[in-house]
Amino acid sequence: MSEPIRPGVEVTERGNIYFFYRPAVGAETPQGLVDVQRCHLILSPEGTDVLRLLTIGKKRLPEPGDSAQRFWGFVKRVVDDPEELAEELEGGRDERDGRTRTPARPAGEGVYAIAVHGNHTHLLYALELPEEPDEVQRELHIVKEGAYLLSVKNPEAAAPPSAGLDEERKADFPPELQERFGDRRFLGVHPPAFLDHEGAEILLMGSADDPGEDLGVELDPERETEATADLFQELRIAREAHPVEPLLEGRWA
Repeated sequence: MSEPIRPGVEVTERGNIYFFYRPAVGAETPQGLVDVQRCHLILSPEGTDVLRLLTIGKKRLPEPGDSAQRFWGFVKRVVDDPEELAEELEGGRDERDGRTRTPARPAGEGVYAIAVHGNHTHLLYALELPEEPDEVQRELHIVKEGAYLLSVKNPEAAAPPSAGLDEERKADFPPELQERFGDRRFLGVHPPAFLDHEGAEILLMGSADDPGEDLGVELDPERETEATADLFQELRIAREAHPVEPLLEGRWA
């Protein structure tokens, strides 16, 4: 999908976005960021069955307006079966790394757009749940309406020692995507197909751009309730396994 908005701005993808955090081992009832092990985004593009699970390395998002904050992350899972993603968000033992996991908590639901503006790619979102962000969203930097610069790392470029994914976990992009890097270490996420590959490493940076005023991108969030939340219907997660207080009220659970 390609959607011209105004000269120099093009929306390349829209869809639903979901925010989750996973409590640290032993922190069954988190009380703050210190009790969080992982922060995840899930992107569900319109017109496809694809679900992408992204992990953010700093356990929270960058401050949306702070371009000095550059947070590394990566695409952990790409699935077309919601049941596979539901299993990923459950507790139990992780077969990949052997760690014991506490079930992830939903911390937000909304709509998003990926927009290309010049040499930059923007990830824009508007929150639908909770109706008003509270303590959970404040600590995770999930705001009512957010804008970030989104880049993808060249898997063939060197990384600083002890930084990034191991070689065997890095994305293996098809030639038509890999060739776009040339000799660059980072590239705007254009096309969004870069995110359809597990192990794709990303960089999120706060942006002061307003989606509507500066870029002309209208996100059109809808009013949602627990009964109408797309999260439970689309992701098919078990409500009894994932406390909803963070999603509906912004309270830690």
